[in-house]
Amino acid sequence: MTNWKELDRNARDWIMEAGKKIRDSFQDELNIKTKSNRNDLVTNMDEATERYFIEKIRSTYKHHHIMGEEGFGDELSELSGVTWIIDPIDGTMNFVHQQRNFAISIGVYDGKQGVLGYIYDVVHDELYHAEKGRGAYMNDQKLPVLNEVAVEGSVIALNAQWMTTNKRIDPEILAPLVQKVRGTRSYGSAAIEMAYIASGRLDAYISMRLAPWDFAAGKILIEEVGGVVTDLEGNELNPLNKSSLFVGKPGLHGKILNNYLKN
Repeated sequence: MTNWKELDRNARDWIMEAGKKIRDSFQDELNIKTKSNRNDLVTNMDEATERYFIEKIRSTYKHHHIMGEEGFGDELSELSGVTWIIDPIDGTMNFVHQQRNFAISIGVYDGKQGVLGYIYDVVHDELYHAEKGRGAYMNDQKLPVLNEVAVEGSVIALNAQWMTTNKRIDPEILAPLVQKVRGTRSYGSAAIEMAYIASGRLDAYISMRLAPWDFAAGKILIEEVGGVVTDLEGNELNPLNKSSLFVGKPGLHGKILNNYLKN
């Protein structure tokens, strides 16, 4: 039987300690490597932070599973029991170049059901957290349920690369939407962008291909405040698989999906 209150306390303590370690590292020289391409970066701090979480989880919860971006967790073909889905630094390019606009992102799942979600904006010391059925919070201040917004009045997060020729989507599909909305933003971190929707700073977010550790925590947060999280075709996300991602406030999600993305 999982003691979720204890797990929540531990997770928050570990996240805050990991965040301090990251802030303390700002004066140190980073060891930067590339993964799939020159823009897919990983640093020694990404790896050290993931190892830190794994050590804490393994020593406290021996039967829990771990899925981590940097590959130090388990090889999972299914979700059963309690699984921690971890992105130690979401927005590594921002971490390297700006030392801001990055986050620790952790989703804790029971089977395929998200139970606890955490996104920690390390530089601004903002911890977004949620427990299924109990609402979402930012630094213990409860976040209000999201209000509907018209397409014309919305600000959406969208990377400019999807508006140029690419392998994922015809930019002509997105052009009418970009022309219609009030504005677009790109923060370079799926976790930050999803946290901003949960807190009302953004209204929608579109990305073509993300991994489970990019959206596992944000999905829990956003659904607790009434937002909608799907792929670009409106399908439920599988927390084991990479996927496109479309997140929106209630009402807005359906309008954009039906009037723009499905056209």
